[in-house]
Amino acid sequence: MAAAILRPSATALPRRAAIRRRRSAVLGLGAFLLLAVAGWFSPRWLTFLVTMAAANGLVSLGIVGLMRGGVVPFGQGMLFAAGGYSAALIYNKLGFTDALGLTLAGGVAAVVLAAPFAPLLSRYRGIFFAMLTLALSMVAYGLLMKLDMLGGSDGFNLGRPTLLGQKLPDAHTGYILYLLTIGVATAMAVLARVYFDSTRGLVTLAVRENELRVEYLGGSVRQAMTINFILAAFCGGLGGALAVMSLGHIEPHFSFWTTSGEFVFVAILAGWQSVAAVFLASTVLEVVRSFSSAYFPNTWQLALGLFLLFVIRFLPRGIGSLWMKRGRG
Repeated sequence: MAAAILRPSATALPRRAAIRRRRSAVLGLGAFLLLAVAGWFSPRWLTFLVTMAAANGLVSLGIVGLMRGGVVPFGQGMLFAAGGYSAALIYNKLGFTDALGLTLAGGVAAVVLAAPFAPLLSRYRGIFFAMLTLALSMVAYGLLMKLDMLGGSDGFNLGRPTLLGQKLPDAHTGYILYLLTIGVATAMAVLARVYFDSTRGLVTLAVRENELRVEYLGGSVRQAMTINFILAAFCGGLGGALAVMSLGHIEPHFSFWTTSGEFVFVAILAGWQSVAAVFLASTVLEVVRSFSSAYFPNTWQLALGLFLLFVIRFLPRGIGSLWMKRGRG
């Protein structure tokens, strides 16, 4: 009798999941509105910094999804570049200029690029997974450097996009792209939280702990890792397209290993428990990098390294562990 009382009913778990989804949606909407109002009163340099932080945070969000399964990719720069180059090429070659459409096109292009490699990468773990993804990213970098049709080592520019058929006003272009970026980031953060709390998302955590047990219980480890890699690719492509539209330029460095390393830096800094922590960590990185490069131009990488060591020492589970003990983020 006591066991029956303590055991949750068949309808209790779906009800709790629905409550968590509604809570995530409300928190996401509140965060978007707060950032939208704050951005209107912020200087342009700050809105641009947050825009880039949100775009880069999308890439790191995909890495966090893979980290929950026990693997860390060092080649997300390839998918970041795929989204950026696709948006720029569609803008310049096809004349399609809608910012929202270019963003989605970047995400789809990254998925198309990642899909053939996902089944292969799903077989590997640890350093082998990391090195394979790094190798793919560096192959992409080499090709982008050599292909003149893609601008070679200099890359090429992207003009000012439109939004829903309307030309963006000169005085508010940066703010509108800021709203678009944080809007997409908020939507993906809410969807990621829902996915992480879903059955398939929880299977990913089980894969991290014990792959054999997942297989014995009827789950497919390779399928779970394949899906996670494709979802991470979509996030990376979205981030690349949004970053390129804000910068107005694309170059092969998007796929270089140091770019991928920065995304991993953010994921480690955030930890794999919290979605909100990913974007907070990305903003922290942008702030530290901007001010360090301004005041310590020759040693800003050292400042970043010391900051990461500090976080690993005192917050080994990432920034998200500060509030995930009390609830979900």
